Amino acid sequence: MGAVVVVGAQWGDEGKGKIVDIYSQHADVIVRYAGGANAGHTLVVEGEKGVFRLMPSGGWSPSAQCVLAQGTLPGPTMLVGELNQLKKRGLFSEERFIISDRAHVVLPHHMEIDGLREAGRDSIGTTKKGIGPAYEDKAARRGVRMGDLLSADKLRTKLVQNIEAWKPVIAALGGKNLDLDSWVDEYLGYGRELAPLIGDAARPVQRAIYSGKRVLLEGAQGAMLDVDSGTYPFVTSSSTTAGGACTGAGIGPTDIKAVLGITKAYTTRVGAGPFPTEIHGAGGERLREAGLEFGAVTGRPRRCGWLAIPALRHAARINGLSGLAITKVDVLTGMEEIELCVAYEQNGKRLDAPPYDRLEDVTPIYESFPGWTESLGECRALHELPRNALRYICAIEDLVGVKAWLVSVGPDRKQTIQFSNPWPVR
Repeated sequence: MGAVVVVGAQWGDEGKGKIVDIYSQHADVIVRYAGGANAGHTLVVEGEKGVFRLMPSGGWSPSAQCVLAQGTLPGPTMLVGELNQLKKRGLFSEERFIISDRAHVVLPHHMEIDGLREAGRDSIGTTKKGIGPAYEDKAARRGVRMGDLLSADKLRTKLVQNIEAWKPVIAALGGKNLDLDSWVDEYLGYGRELAPLIGDAARPVQRAIYSGKRVLLEGAQGAMLDVDSGTYPFVTSSSTTAGGACTGAGIGPTDIKAVLGITKAYTTRVGAGPFPTEIHGAGGERLREAGLEFGAVTGRPRRCGWLAIPALRHAARINGLSGLAITKVDVLTGMEEIELCVAYEQNGKRLDAPPYDRLEDVTPIYESFPGWTESLGECRALHELPRNALRYICAIEDLVGVKAWLVSVGPDRKQTIQFSNPWPVR
């Protein structure tokens, strides 16, 4: 049947948690394939709010198997905490969860280094969760993996190698000495607790695909934060695209059936970096308050602005998007006029995609759309939407060249207009 990939099509925070939760009702296996605790996927089910930073958002679907794949960066402390929350809800069983033995571990000094760097002059606005330093270790081939937590000798050997490599950096940044012995004992304890869940995660996912099961691959962050295709250097340290889904989950590209890109009806960004359509002052604050735009991980207020079609078109190209999920359309309710960035201008030239560099120097070219005042929270079909809201959605589809599969009109699972499903209805 093939896997369906859900990716963020902006700078993260697009509403992937809710969309994954919706599709997980039809899925047999849900796979988180990239990132770590720098992600915060929020979902609301019948008024009850949940935030997953590591486990797939499908954890609230009692029948689906949940996989933390090899491309992720688990922090064992948070991982155990999330699993305990699922246990309290009666949603945990050893058969439901697999943690890849190849997934690299975020260690305490990774978070310390991340925080020290962000406190300096070269801050780029990370979540300080240690993701960048952990990926540095992975690329340098000295990382500690989940499978290493099952062996005292292997864990100690790798930790010694890892810590020795970082000592000069930590000292230069003014950090504290590292306590190797306490870490070995602590992380061996995590290994013992998680041992029933740790193993080969790629082969079960492949077997599920080949046997015709419905497999959903859940991304983290967004396309504009991709280390190769995003607004470098203001990016995350991994591949956030559908291509990253293959390497992160350990499957081949021909195993993917469809790719769904999530975009807000406007744009947000957390941290530093260029944001041409950012709205400053009262307009940006209005979007922030109406959309509750505060980071699920850090609590930081998100920068808010108009939707940028060139960036969304770029995301559609690099991911090969099959469809769009347009979220938070309801947040625009009450705005007299809505601006849509249809192109950029740089040095007198019109650009239909973000440039390689100097995105901060582009000037947005806007097209104005009339707003609407009608509440959208009870809309469950396209024809129930106000004419102006429908016109705005159709303009996004036409300009990007990708049709919408669903539109979100509120935070709850049921506040969704869904008109396309990659899987046949059971």
